[in-house]
Amino acid sequence: HGGTWLVRIEDVDTPRCVPGADRLILQQLAACGLVSDEPVVWQSQRSDLYQGALDRLIDQGDVYPCACSRKDIEMALQAAGLDRERHHAAVYPGTCRPERGGLRGREARAWRMGVASGLVRWSDRRLGPHTQDVQAEVGDFVLRRADGLWAYQLAVVVDDAAQGITHVVRGEDLADNTPRQLRLQQALALPTPRYLHTPLVLGDNGEKLSKQNGARALDLND
Repeated sequence: HGGTWLVRIEDVDTPRCVPGADRLILQQLAACGLVSDEPVVWQSQRSDLYQGALDRLIDQGDVYPCACSRKDIEMALQAAGLDRERHHAAVYPGTCRPERGGLRGREARAWRMGVASGLVRWSDRRLGPHTQDVQAEVGDFVLRRADGLWAYQLAVVVDDAAQGITHVVRGEDLADNTPRQLRLQQALALPTPRYLHTPLVLGDNGEKLSKQNGARALDLND
C-alpha cells in the first residue's frame, strides 16, 4: 500500500528484558525478510519524551500521584465489599483521587491517569465496533510505576504519535488496551491510528503460542 513499516523495541520494563534479546528479535525478523524501513527505536532510550507527556498531563490536571500498593488496593476493595478483578489484576478503586483526599500524607509511589466514567467507543478493522467503560473495568491506570519505570500505555501512545503511526496491527489479546490509549491520545491532543487486531495462533491446549507456554523459538539455522 506504499506505506512505511517500522520496528520498535518496547523494552520499558527493563528488569524483565533479557540481555541480547533485542538483537535476536531483529535477526529473526530479518531471517523472515522483515527489515524496518526506518531506524529501529528502543523505548528504553526515550524517557525524556515520556516525561514530557507526563508533565503536560500533570499541568492539565489529568493525572495524580498514588500511594497505594497492590495490597492496599486489595484491602480497599475488600473493605468496600467489592470483588473487582480483571486479567488477574484488581480494578483500582480511586483511593488517592484528589476529590477523595489524595495522598493523605503518604508518600507518592506512582502516577495515575484519572479516568471519567462513560463508554469509550472505537472500531477495529477486523473486530468491528467496540465499547469499554475504562473507569469501571480498569480504573485510573498507572502511567509511571512505583519503581520509576514507564507504563506501556503511555510509552506506546507517545511513540505512535512521534513516529507518525497511522495503522496499528497487533494481536487480539491486546485489543482491550485500545480504550486506555484512546483516552491518553485525547488528553494529549494526539492523532488516533486505525487499529486491526489479528487472531492468535493457538496451541493444542487452546493457549496462544508464546515463550511463556513453551513455544519453540525460530531457529536461524533452519
